[in-house]
Amino acid sequence: MPKVKVNDIQVYYEVKGEGFPLVMITGLSANTDWWDPRVIRGLSKNFKIILFDNRGAGRTDATDRECTIRLFADDTAGLMDALRISRVHVLGVSMGGMIAQELAINYPEKVEKLVLCSTTCGGAKSLPPSQEVLDVLTADASRLSAEEVARKAVPLCFTKDFIDNNPDYVELMIRQILKAPISDEAYGRQLNAITQFDTYDRLSQIKAPTLVLRGKRDILIPPENGSILAKAIPNAKLANLEKSAHLLTEDMEEVIHVITEFLV
Repeated sequence: MPKVKVNDIQVYYEVKGEGFPLVMITGLSANTDWWDPRVIRGLSKNFKIILFDNRGAGRTDATDRECTIRLFADDTAGLMDALRISRVHVLGVSMGGMIAQELAINYPEKVEKLVLCSTTCGGAKSLPPSQEVLDVLTADASRLSAEEVARKAVPLCFTKDFIDNNPDYVELMIRQILKAPISDEAYGRQLNAITQFDTYDRLSQIKAPTLVLRGKRDILIPPENGSILAKAIPNAKLANLEKSAHLLTEDMEEVIHVITEFLV
């Protein structure tokens, strides 16, 4: 399990496939174990994909520092430097999409093309999820087991139809989550970073060609946020996934095709 020194932490990472490098950034509480195996297989056919665990998540070190989305972007840039990779495509999902925005804004020389999945610009211009969803995200989980926390997250990530019809996939996902669950403290720092995040007034600075993907049945990041991003980022393309919730799992084959066609 390779790790490398980045800024003040040791970052866990994996490299798969060959071709132009593609850095893939995970979302809130997630790590490399969370990626759908199909997206790894599909994208690694054409790209050298770099997967890693964000600060405090999975097998990457946690610190007592206050976390910001900009700090996560600095870590991502630092990982590229440590691996001696100067320029990449960047794909971010959810909070990873927020990190990807900060990376493209603050390190434009490092980003060839940008893919933003199920994400938001944050701040007053974004559309928040329902109070019911927010209550799940912010609930005190200190008395819950890691498995109980994981099962509460499932309805936020997939449609009810998918959960009902794919129990084996859902159980696999839960097993993957339980390999290296995030601590309560690190989760709180990530959640706080999200609440402070706002790129709307800086999105016009993004120069990299950008693809925005949104699941039309996403309750965690309402799909209207995809429209906001696509309108504010110069010449961005917007792709709608009609059957998908937050992780775009329900349309995964189309997701792989659309991303590959955009990046190649």
